[in-house]
Amino acid sequence: MIELTHMPALVVVAPLMAAALCALIRHSRLCWWLATLTLTFSCVCIVVMGRAVFDGNVLSYAMGSWAPPIGIEYRVDALAAFMLGVVGFMALIVHLYGYRSVRAEIPQPLQGWYHAIYLLCTAGLLGMVITGDTFNAFVFMEIASLSAYTLIAMGKDRRALTAAFQYLILGTIGATFYVIGVGFLYLQTGTLNMTDLDTRLDGIMDHPGVLTGLGFLIAGLALKSALFPLHLWLPNAYAWAPSVSSALLAATATKVTLYLLIRFAYDIFDFDIALAQANWSFVLFVLSLAAITAGSLLAIAQDNVKRMLAYSSVAQIGYITFGIAVANLNSLTGALVHLANHALMKGALFMLLGGVMLRLGSVHLSHLAGIGRQMPWTMAGFVLAGASLLGVPGTVGFVSKWYLAVGALDAGHWSLVIVLMASSLIALAYMGRVIEMVYLRERPADAPTVTEAPPIMLAATWLVLAACIYFGLDTDLTAGLARAAADSIMDQPQ
Repeated sequence: MIELTHMPALVVVAPLMAAALCALIRHSRLCWWLATLTLTFSCVCIVVMGRAVFDGNVLSYAMGSWAPPIGIEYRVDALAAFMLGVVGFMALIVHLYGYRSVRAEIPQPLQGWYHAIYLLCTAGLLGMVITGDTFNAFVFMEIASLSAYTLIAMGKDRRALTAAFQYLILGTIGATFYVIGVGFLYLQTGTLNMTDLDTRLDGIMDHPGVLTGLGFLIAGLALKSALFPLHLWLPNAYAWAPSVSSALLAATATKVTLYLLIRFAYDIFDFDIALAQANWSFVLFVLSLAAITAGSLLAIAQDNVKRMLAYSSVAQIGYITFGIAVANLNSLTGALVHLANHALMKGALFMLLGGVMLRLGSVHLSHLAGIGRQMPWTMAGFVLAGASLLGVPGTVGFVSKWYLAVGALDAGHWSLVIVLMASSLIALAYMGRVIEMVYLRERPADAPTVTEAPPIMLAATWLVLAACIYFGLDTDLTAGLARAAADSIMDQPQ
């Protein structure tokens, strides 16, 4: 029986060890099964830790028996447990979905390696969430990033190499800014431990060195999370990557860097003092509105549906940072719940496009005419996920926008609610283009006949789609946990 005290380490160590084993085995099917068992084990650990944390406990694990703040601490509180659940379960479902997709899109000699890199990326993302050490977060950030570059570049489309290189350059700049910010904070406080840093920053948050470090941190994390106008790496990375890579990165990668931004802004720094004093909250607010508007408008102009969804993600990232910048309990709850809800709906959309890519060999809008009748389950799922993206009542997208709108009203910003509604109308325009093409256009006579996506891909995707509906109707788990996490770092009554 595995003790609860060791689970914070095992949730990260297990995929790291499995990744090394997959790199030695290199047999596609064996590696897929090993990854399945490992990711399932990590999810079980996350559920057990989550139950303990939301019962009022905080789990702490000292690596190497070096007590914090001297040694590296893995720490699971309400915020970390919430994010671990998002990353762990989406990584598992996308992996299950990818059984057929990887075999079709990744060259056979590289398939075993692909599963190894997938596990390594997942371990890096989980490590970024669970670590209580600012420099260790940078180490895991680099593990996840280097793995993500490889996951993008391993497909058969040569344009993925250029996309991965662009992501590498901009991602390295973002990581450099982050580690410079950590260095400034270490010079002023003498600690890397997040909990200890929170204590030592009391009384010196207005120090120029601290504010400079905070500036570097926010800039680095904004670039890594593709906040407009630092989003240039994201459209190509999502568009040309293999389908499984696109789904994983869209569902998890940017969300984890936004989690770190929330951790620093609210848990380590006092948002009202440090960010408002340095005008970072205003900058974040303006960039969020720009992201929502520009991302939605740019999505309309795309013919490649994966690029369309990528620009849509730029807008959705703006929703999350908007909730962070408004800075009240409802808006932060909306930002956190949108981390989970956007992972569900955008992960589902990219998974559905993976089925289209497998059968049709293209996701260009002009090639999708009439496939709604030939791929009914896939396209029905696309409509359902699109409705969630629009924020139709009864879906998870509505829950996110409700909390964000209430947060904006609490802050006295009526105009922001109008912006949220307008962005939904723009989303209707670009999602409507796809739906009109697949259902209302006739399939060209010379176009190849396509069949429905493989059952394993449909089953995994419809599991995510079912979650989009279930958590849109019963919000106790997602919105309830998000509110508890927001309350724990804002120290406000629920």
